Amino acid sequence: MQRSYPPVSLIGAPTDVGAGDRGARLGPDALRIAGLGEALEARGVEVLDRGNLEGPRNPWQPPVEGYRHLEQVVAWNRAVMDAMADELRQQRMPILLGGDHCLGLGSITAVARHCRETGQKLRVLWLDAHADFNTHQVTPSGNVHGMPVACLCGLGPRELTHLSGESPAMDAADIRQIGIRSVDQGEKRLVKEYGIDIYDMRYIDEVGMKRVMEEALEGVDDNTHLHVSFDVDFLDPSVAPGVGTTVPGGPNYREAQLVMEMIADTGRMRSLDIMELNPVIDSRNMTAEIAVDLVESLFGKSTLMRD
Repeated sequence: MQRSYPPVSLIGAPTDVGAGDRGARLGPDALRIAGLGEALEARGVEVLDRGNLEGPRNPWQPPVEGYRHLEQVVAWNRAVMDAMADELRQQRMPILLGGDHCLGLGSITAVARHCRETGQKLRVLWLDAHADFNTHQVTPSGNVHGMPVACLCGLGPRELTHLSGESPAMDAADIRQIGIRSVDQGEKRLVKEYGIDIYDMRYIDEVGMKRVMEEALEGVDDNTHLHVSFDVDFLDPSVAPGVGTTVPGGPNYREAQLVMEMIADTGRMRSLDIMELNPVIDSRNMTAEIAVDLVESLFGKSTLMRD
């Protein structure tokens, strides 16, 4: 079955300001070198590369009042939010090339506002090893890449929870987290309190990835804007070693392909983040190439033509 897709805009966000390791700022160019744009064009997708956003450098300082680099994190997320919003207004599909996953805050804030303005339902698929629902009170590191989902749900410093002037940016009921296998002790209490829908690796092992995706995509219809926030550490490190926060026991290559193919089957993906790729600790850009391969599946690549 041949699908049509909106024109795509690639937006690079070269920063590791929210992370605990240097190197994710090189992720956007690693994805370009791995041929992301060319792969999508080969699938008949119109692609425009907007280049890289600009923002403050990583000062590499310790936390201040529980948050590392808050000023810089805010600046980068505002730039991302504005860039994503511009593409959505032009009815293009923005693909954010990270950069660390703190940038999911700016990206999804823009998408959620777009959904409110257009009357669409929002569904976020958060593909990640981590729940990213920390606050400065439950994480000693202060790294904001562990906090974006909490901030999106209105929990965190005002500078981040009110990025667009509204809080919460999205309803906790609109997000599905898949592949989770690392949740801090205090974070466990928070995700339960806020009712985050989490499909962790134990549940995936028990029922299988097909059922997980059927449940996560339940209710997605023609009036749904489906946003995929793909942290590369979602994958098992044996598949994707080029990330700063590897956690063993993640989805294997075939399970990840099934996730992407079932998302593609909905025909409703309208925005995408590719986050936390760190080529400094990769091997011959292997992880970037795996990421590009999986993104191709998001755009309809499969073994056989299917109805």
